[in-house]
Amino acid sequence: MKYIFIIFLNISLWACQTPEDKEDKKQTSEIEAEVDAVSISKENINKEFWNRLSRLKGKSFQGEVIEAPAGDDFRGKKLVMHVLDVKKDTIYIPFNVGENRSRTWILTKTKAGIQLKHDHRKEDGSEDEVTMYGGTTPNTGLEGIAMFPADQETVDLLPGTATNLWWITVDDKLFTYNLRRIGSPVKFSIGFDLESPIDTPKPSWGWEGYVEE
Repeated sequence: MKYIFIIFLNISLWACQTPEDKEDKKQTSEIEAEVDAVSISKENINKEFWNRLSRLKGKSFQGEVIEAPAGDDFRGKKLVMHVLDVKKDTIYIPFNVGENRSRTWILTKTKAGIQLKHDHRKEDGSEDEVTMYGGTTPNTGLEGIAMFPADQETVDLLPGTATNLWWITVDDKLFTYNLRRIGSPVKFSIGFDLESPIDTPKPSWGWEGYVEE
């Protein structure tokens, strides 16, 4: 009898719904559908940013300083990025500053978003004391830009980076790598001419034996 009463009660409650209640549920369903559609659309935008980078696989480009603090040691040096490899979930981009080949940008798809890490090596290929700092996109971003606020691993390694924000832009003509420390005048920006590929540079330190799988 108890179960029959519960079933009867549920049926009665459903039957007692007013037209307004049913209309509210309909509107709620429509809103949820719109949210799903937006999510799908944003996911496609995120994929487009990744695809733009992927299309650069195997190519190298020369860059120049767009903005940097006075006395920055990047000025006057040959700046080269090389899109070494593009895998399903990872992109490797060595970045050389003159004869210094210690840097490689690593972008990785994660459940939280796209992660940017800075792989720093010594000339013998071993890890630098300061390496693998960066952050993960907090949202899907736009087709041509992704932003990477400093993550906790970075802040633990370098406490002064708590307000660091890196971002990368990419279109048919230009790739830029940027850094801004919120709350300070520090801003750094490099642009690479994508319309004029150059010869492949020497590999980054520690990556000499890298072989595509």
